Amino acid sequence: MPLTLTFTTGVLPNEAVNQVIEKLTDSMLKWHGLTGNKVMTPVVTGQVHILPNGATFTGGKELPAAWVEWKVPSFAFATREIQIGYIEEATNIVFEAADGKLPKDQIWVNVVHAVDGAWGIAGKAMTNDELKTAISQG
Repeated sequence: MPLTLTFTTGVLPNEAVNQVIEKLTDSMLKWHGLTGNKVMTPVVTGQVHILPNGATFTGGKELPAAWVEWKVPSFAFATREIQIGYIEEATNIVFEAADGKLPKDQIWVNVVHAVDGAWGIAGKAMTNDELKTAISQG
């Protein structure tokens, strides 16, 4: 389940980036009741995109910002409770790591759902049912 953290240069201190990725990952697993799941935890991956000043915009105007985006199967983030809880927690994680350099209204969180059957793990295209079965064994 790839996590992409994108932000403008200078918004997050370099030494905080690894902790932010870890906290965002831990939070996602927690909200889905999967903390410590031996199948799910290693397939939660992450990448960081740091964009130069002048390359991030809100409302069409240049402005420093941060984005947290997940690509997950359609059964993830499926309840309103998880959506509200995770988004609030993820926003706070980035906000606190930014140490006053980024207000909450310049932090966005979104989720993209993968097409059922097009989730590839270790070269195997898995359906939602196959993923759920694998997760239940972890």
